[in-house]
Amino acid sequence: MGTFIIEGGHQLKGDIHPQGAKNEVLQILCAVLLTDQPVEINNVPDIIDVNKLIALLNNLGVKVTKNGPESYTFQADNINLDWLQSEEYKTQGRGLRGSIMLVGPLLARFGKGYIPRPGGDKIGRRRLDTHFEGFIKLGAKFRYNKEEYFYGVEADELHGAYMLLDEASVTGTANIVMAAVLAKGQTTIYNAACEPYLQQLCKMLVRMGANISGIGSNMLIIEGVEKLGGTTHRVLPDMIEIGSWIGLAAMTKSEVTIKNVAYDELGNIPNTFKKLGITVERKGDDIYIPAHKDGYEIQNYIDGSILTISDAPWPGFTPDLLSIVLVVATQARGSVLIHQKMFESRLFFVDKLIDMGAKIILCDPHRATVIGHDFQSQLKSTTMTSPDIRAGISLLIAALSAKGTSTIHNIEQIDRGYQNIDTRLRAIGAKIERLN
Repeated sequence: MGTFIIEGGHQLKGDIHPQGAKNEVLQILCAVLLTDQPVEINNVPDIIDVNKLIALLNNLGVKVTKNGPESYTFQADNINLDWLQSEEYKTQGRGLRGSIMLVGPLLARFGKGYIPRPGGDKIGRRRLDTHFEGFIKLGAKFRYNKEEYFYGVEADELHGAYMLLDEASVTGTANIVMAAVLAKGQTTIYNAACEPYLQQLCKMLVRMGANISGIGSNMLIIEGVEKLGGTTHRVLPDMIEIGSWIGLAAMTKSEVTIKNVAYDELGNIPNTFKKLGITVERKGDDIYIPAHKDGYEIQNYIDGSILTISDAPWPGFTPDLLSIVLVVATQARGSVLIHQKMFESRLFFVDKLIDMGAKIILCDPHRATVIGHDFQSQLKSTTMTSPDIRAGISLLIAALSAKGTSTIHNIEQIDRGYQNIDTRLRAIGAKIERLN
């Protein structure tokens, strides 16, 4: 179990470049199974979850060529479907939440797809019903081995259908879209997720020959085609990492420029940080955060009531950044209610912030009230363990702003989502050391 040693209280300064988006690239990698032609993918982040999926695809028979540091070409022209029944596949698939998105393309192209119950962050219930209900409506038969927690869907032929998703699941929508593009007839997906990452997947599939309309809306209409071809795709910068750097800059009173952020794809992320009083300045396609020497003040509503920041399906505020907002609020002037609606365990890391001196009231598993210090009282260092990716980066930001030297264990959780984070932070002045 790896460890970070962080000497907090230092101002940072410089440029930081966001990595490719983890949540997009996991979808894109699964989509290479839809064609036997080469698919080139650029801006691929070098992180644990992505590398696990690439290794899984390679074991499945996909030819993987590394063109450069963040560029790969994949060709799925000789897939070994028997490997899907192997113990090795079951073990590898369990270790990666994103492996669920292999099922849609496998079902579409080969008539069957299997997956062990996937793992991932322990942030509450993350059911798979949306995925499999969609496949069933397309004509697949579902089976489940309770002893081995092994899911399967099979179909001689998929047929288009109308479906109203019970939740706007990003991975569920992606999985169903990838199955529907090769189904016969028209598929309508209502209450579809419409995140930029899902839009990127749809645009890539269209370049491969798919017929998809309504991209960017919550209703997708797909006319099935017989075959898809190859393409080249570039992954967007990671909006969660961009939000993390905004929060880090404010908490450490640092002057930071976040480069090449694809600003128009960030939705209400910049504006949400502005509600906390943080100056987020657009410069071309960069974001400039000045040193907040006088702190930052949370806006109240126009009637004077306390601000609430909550998550919602896109274009609402992403749940992956609520923990960052919570940490940043601990040093603001004023108070805010953080309402985590989508996952019931994502606020359980606040006890560690309370140990560091933060003023937080955990109202219930979904809500926390933060009373900001206005930098009158600096957080103090402590020893803690990262429970998941997003809580881990939030605790790292807290440690970098705290007085003294903090220790964070289980940093593999952070490495699952953030590429070479210690090296990149040291480049802008952070005092952080990795121990293996």
